[in-house]
Amino acid sequence: MPWLERRTEEKAKQNDARSPGDVDYARVVHSGSFRRLQGKTQILNLGDSDFYRTRLTHSLEVAQIAGGLVKQLRFNDPGHAAVTHLPEHSLIQAIACTHDLGHPPFGHGGEVALNYCTRADGGFEGNGQTLRILSRLEKFAAGGGSNLTRETLLGVLKYPVAYSQARNSSIEAGLRGETSGIPLLNREACKPPKCYLDSEADVVDWILSPLSQTDRDLFQAIDRTGTKHYKARHKSLACSIMDLADDVSYGVHDMEDALALRLVDRAAFEAHVSPEHCQGVLDYLGHAYPGEYRNDVYGGMVERLFGDGDRRKHQINRLLNYIIPSVQFEEVEGFYEPRLRYRATLPDPVRIFVNAIKDFVYATVIRSPSVQHLELKGQMMVIAVFEVMKSEPKSFLPIDIQTRLDGGDSAIRVICDYVSGMTDTHLLRTYCPSSEHLAQIAA
Repeated sequence: MPWLERRTEEKAKQNDARSPGDVDYARVVHSGSFRRLQGKTQILNLGDSDFYRTRLTHSLEVAQIAGGLVKQLRFNDPGHAAVTHLPEHSLIQAIACTHDLGHPPFGHGGEVALNYCTRADGGFEGNGQTLRILSRLEKFAAGGGSNLTRETLLGVLKYPVAYSQARNSSIEAGLRGETSGIPLLNREACKPPKCYLDSEADVVDWILSPLSQTDRDLFQAIDRTGTKHYKARHKSLACSIMDLADDVSYGVHDMEDALALRLVDRAAFEAHVSPEHCQGVLDYLGHAYPGEYRNDVYGGMVERLFGDGDRRKHQINRLLNYIIPSVQFEEVEGFYEPRLRYRATLPDPVRIFVNAIKDFVYATVIRSPSVQHLELKGQMMVIAVFEVMKSEPKSFLPIDIQTRLDGGDSAIRVICDYVSGMTDTHLLRTYCPSSEHLAQIAA
């Protein structure tokens, strides 16, 4: 079966009871890039707090939700033609656990900075870096990265369009021109297109090789706009499940962090997530828990979300119990391959609610001054570290990384791989060593 093939052929081990999906999942969770997610914050970087989510805990939650969505799709519509093409449990978990591997330190601030640093050398984008890590940089197969199955990599391929094709050439990454001396990035212009990197074009060719030319052309279609980067139009069934799980976790769980840490207030919530956005969930809560919310289901829901830990957690669970069971299949006309023809989606009332809480988190947390200050600091540190290593790669890159330069890899791409793989703390220490470390150097 072509979808279970690997780029580097492997001989099956005797007495190994695992499925190909089991093998892929094991390779992901035992990889160095997955472990480093524990040192990369999801949204917040609050020092020693043991509550907020890192990209590792977020990825585990996305994997759990994705597995639940697959089971729910089988349960909701067992006779649907797409059911036989749903990924097995371990395979969808492998896909979900990889979805943030390529994100650099300090989140989107780091991503914007690295795209600026590599603007003349192919650019940088976090999802594209994920595919690069899995197909080249991990060490499970010589030159083949993690050597995952084609099925898993198709699910990982969130945007099946190359950087060079998705980039709007009228948008030039550069510095802001109105500053009074301090160089600052034009963050909007330096945002990368959503894509895979051109350096992985051969990998994508291999992933899509079982498709007919008609399916491939349609799958890689883009929507063009005059003022923004171009957008990929399609994704696979497994990718749509992962993406939906990511949206649910991003909206519900990141909102939970913000509520628990008192970073948002009730007035802001009510402004962004109004009763009009909540009609579906209010109907559900009123019917599923009769009498508990009295005559004001919306007010009762908001009161619980802004209440103490137990009440908030119970309300969060009820929201998830509303969202996840509602998942359904959507058919996209024009595709022959079932993995492309079908996708997971949410009914309109559920989708409206999920989008509202995502917008709430984005507007009140991600765009808040405290998080923006953090992103700006991270962005400036990423650029500084990158430029120092670019100036003298043989002096500043670790010895094991320098061997890739000797092997003919582009210095810019090697440095980008190294810096993007750093944890927040690793980048911070590289940029500004601790006083203890400086004392050791002096000694």
